[in-house]
Amino acid sequence: MTEVAPTLKDNFPSGPFDAVVVGGGHNGLVCAAYLARAGRRVLVLERRRVLGGAAVSEEVYPGFTYSVCSYVVSLFRPHIIRELDLARHGYRVIPLDCTFSPLENGDSLARWGDPARTRREIARFSPKDAEVAPQFGLAMTKMAAFIKNIIDHPAPDPASFDPGQLKALWGLAKDFREMGPDLMYLHNKLLTMSAVDFLDMWFESDQLKGPMSVSGIIGTFLGVRSPGTAYVLLHHYMGDIDGAFRSWGLSKGGTGGVSLAVARAARSFGAEIRTGAPVARILVSHGRASGVALEDGWEIKAKTVVSACDPRLTFLGLVGREHLEEEFIERIKRYKFRGSSGKVNLALDRVPEFSARPGLGEHLRGDITIAPGVDYLERAYDQAKYGEFSRRPFLDVVIPSLTDPTVAPPGKHVVSIFVQYAPYWLKEGPDSWPRKREAFGDAVIDTLAEYSPNLKDSILHRQVLTPWDLEQEFGLSEGNIFQGELSLEQLFFLRPVAGWARYRTPVKDLWMCGSCTHPGGGVMGSPGELAAKTLLRSRSL
Repeated sequence: MTEVAPTLKDNFPSGPFDAVVVGGGHNGLVCAAYLARAGRRVLVLERRRVLGGAAVSEEVYPGFTYSVCSYVVSLFRPHIIRELDLARHGYRVIPLDCTFSPLENGDSLARWGDPARTRREIARFSPKDAEVAPQFGLAMTKMAAFIKNIIDHPAPDPASFDPGQLKALWGLAKDFREMGPDLMYLHNKLLTMSAVDFLDMWFESDQLKGPMSVSGIIGTFLGVRSPGTAYVLLHHYMGDIDGAFRSWGLSKGGTGGVSLAVARAARSFGAEIRTGAPVARILVSHGRASGVALEDGWEIKAKTVVSACDPRLTFLGLVGREHLEEEFIERIKRYKFRGSSGKVNLALDRVPEFSARPGLGEHLRGDITIAPGVDYLERAYDQAKYGEFSRRPFLDVVIPSLTDPTVAPPGKHVVSIFVQYAPYWLKEGPDSWPRKREAFGDAVIDTLAEYSPNLKDSILHRQVLTPWDLEQEFGLSEGNIFQGELSLEQLFFLRPVAGWARYRTPVKDLWMCGSCTHPGGGVMGSPGELAAKTLLRSRSL
């Protein structure tokens, strides 16, 4: 599902605009849709020829549509779908019902949407774990419900004396107390422990803890035994599809379908969207943003500029140091990216089969996790710590063509492979990635082929994306998929930096709306929504 918006010069409307949004990723589009819905005149400028940013679908190989970067949907907020009427604009998500984990000894574990079925699977490895799993799920659901109150609102600043923020803090404290002492203690442990240590409190089987712990390392340059990863595990536990909590799914037509549905909604409210429009700088005069200048020199005036880019690109690139105080520049320079993920997309002439469960069963219609144990994951992290990509990495694999035939020709298939670890900072430097790209792709294919012997013979085309490619092509500094690590010192009122976590910036009339702002990364839409609503409440637009 590749859809190209008009380029900048196609029937370009005259300015000025109430707001110019820099970046046509899903958060920039969500922000634009809310602003346009409120009656503001909005223009979205996207550097690439296709919309979606990292949530994009492209026909890279004839007849095959890849979800090039982001590949699953879960965290996208249900109220955004309702408020923007996205279903009317083509928003469709197909639920994934299984997480299939092949093991190195030829066995496998499958966790299903059906609790009884999952219980029988886990009991093969540990009857105790099978009994505990529902209790764990209930506790995580309760804690996720508390966190959802935080991610659906701007993060209150505990150092502020603003009455509104003090009221919000009091409300959070009240909700926290109402969790009860057991969940309160558990929540505090979750904020400080590693994913593995937290899971050790519940489970004994390595076959279960391995694939469960990987949710704690997505978007971080940390191992599953690193403190702080337990919270990231919870962050990825909050999936919600059509009211089904803890659900994950595939967007029909690829992940770009989410972005395009939002873009259609934004246009229906009157927003203008242009691709092929790279912004060279944000115009700043007397301490306030007044518009943008494109790479070809064209200047566009606006009352407000909203950047969907990350803080390094926004402030040190588009704004410029001369318009910022040195203390703020130092804070931005300390903001951690440390991208550690890559992506491999495949076009196949047949379905890959797995030795652990031969045949084309239901287990292939979910996600396939290559994380056979905790030690396996730590060894993969060990290589990355010393500036090498993992030769046997953690892989998360989906075959979207099994549930969505629109992404591949009849009888053919698309495979999306998320990879960790692929550190941006290789020991030879990030510029060595182009020389190592194909070797990295080979390591990914070799690892998956250990579990799927027919894979290599069925490959028609492969696309390999390293963190360096994510930076060069998609504007993600250091290739971080969340515009900055999801570590505790970069969350809530500290994202991206203390004092500027509520979408405003030190430059008057310049706002932020990307994943580098609260509540963080994933195909969520919250940063764009909350930035737009905060901007509208400020009455500065």
